Amino acid sequence: QKVSVEVLDHLEHLALVDFRDWEGVERLQKAIQFADQLQEVNTDGVEPMDSVLEDRCLYLREDDVTEGNCTKELLENAREKVEEYFVAPPGNIPLPKLEERETFLQGS
Repeated sequence: QKVSVEVLDHLEHLALVDFRDWEGVERLQKAIQFADQLQEVNTDGVEPMDSVLEDRCLYLREDDVTEGNCTKELLENAREKVEEYFVAPPGNIPLPKLEERETFLQGS
């Protein structure tokens, strides 16, 4: 099962993983084949679960606010901020442009 250039591009941006070489693409295709086995499981008559603790009661604690109003102190730790938000760093791998990757994948 081939993975399209568009799907690879989308996955790379989501996961910050580089699929530029054949080993990466092959590993992704094997993972998809492995996950596709789930489609073969017959789930007719099986009710969806809302918790993995099906046989036990899930006790929740009270959500009491004990601290707050410390935005200024927290943002002092930020290397970069915009308004009252932390700016996350970009991914740690340089992603190739879509045009560069198309040549690589269409050469197969």
